[in-house]
Amino acid sequence: MNDTLDRTNQNIIDQLERNGRISNAELANRVGLSASACLRRVQELERRGIIQGYKAQINRHAIGLGLTAFVMVGLSEHTTKAAQGFEDAVSASREVVELHNVTGNVEYLIRVECRDLASFKRFHHEVLGKLPYVHSITSHICLDSPKDDRA
Repeated sequence: MNDTLDRTNQNIIDQLERNGRISNAELANRVGLSASACLRRVQELERRGIIQGYKAQINRHAIGLGLTAFVMVGLSEHTTKAAQGFEDAVSASREVVELHNVTGNVEYLIRVECRDLASFKRFHHEVLGKLPYVHSITSHICLDSPKDDRA
C-alpha cells in the first residue's frame, strides 16, 4: 500500500479499479463512508492526480483487433534525439497502445494491437522498419492473456 494513502483511500482506489462506473452511493457503502465524505475523497484523489481518469474496458476481438504483439526494440544510438524521435514516431501509430522505455538489452517494449498477422507485418515493415536508429526488433505474438487487469 502507498504510504501517502490511508486505508480508506486505498480501498476507494481498489473499488474503482474493479468498477469505475460504480455509483458514489455504492462506493461509499463498500468503503464505510457517507456519500458526501466518499465524494470528497474521490475528488481529492482526482485533484492529486492519483485517479487520472476512467476508461471503458473494450473487448478487442469484438472490434476487430485479434492480434496482440509485444515488441522489443533496440536503438543503434543512445541519444536524447534518437529516443525522442523514436518515441514520437511510434506514439503516432494507431497500432501502438503502450510504449515503455525499459532497462536491459533493448530500450523499448511496445504493446501492439492489430487486426491480424498481415496488418502486424505491415506495421513491422512500414512503421518500425523505416525508423532511423532502430537496430533490433524482436516480436512476441500473444497467444492468450489469462490475466489482464488493465482498463
